[in-house]
Amino acid sequence: MEIIDITTTVGPKTVKWPDETDPPSREFLNNTDRGDPNTVSQWTLSAHTGTHMDARMHFIPGGWAMEALDLGRSVGPCRVVDLTGVEGHVSRADLEAAGVAGQARLLLKTRNSSLGLMQREEFDEGYVAISEEAAEYLVEIGVETVGVDYLSVEPFEDGEFRTHHALLGADVLILEGLVLVDVEPGEYFLACLPLKLAGSDGSPARAILMRNL
Repeated sequence: MEIIDITTTVGPKTVKWPDETDPPSREFLNNTDRGDPNTVSQWTLSAHTGTHMDARMHFIPGGWAMEALDLGRSVGPCRVVDLTGVEGHVSRADLEAAGVAGQARLLLKTRNSSLGLMQREEFDEGYVAISEEAAEYLVEIGVETVGVDYLSVEPFEDGEFRTHHALLGADVLILEGLVLVDVEPGEYFLACLPLKLAGSDGSPARAILMRNL
């Protein structure tokens, strides 16, 4: 079996959203290099750092928080869709042309991956996102989980967060910050496991794809 890690490495140089003033940071409480009996570190980071999952409460009042996640939503068969040729944001027409109907879990590989945006420290406002009409189409065809290859499903310029509201309003699970650079389009088994954080609007996650060779 082939296992493909689609998780970005978290560290001080991990790309972050512009309004997050501080990058992820680590402090050693104990360190064997200092003569302590063990090494223990403490991390400070956003719930939406790197590869992460959004809880429904992120935008929907009264929505579920991370500890209430149904793991069956983020573990199971999925399809990686090649949208690297899309200019601008992903549209309904792009999804229709890709033939995504009938898929419960979709990971969208766009030119974000071609450009290696998740591997860059500097934030890129020109990333490819999911348009509101495309989000509504995903809801219409019954998609349960959608993943993207940058920090947000939302177009950077949309201050009303219409894509998030369309998806989370219909309780579609959102995975963001996936590393799909070396992933070929096709069918896989997805395992994406966030931390079980009580009352949290999101959580960093370790995400992998598996398939038989």
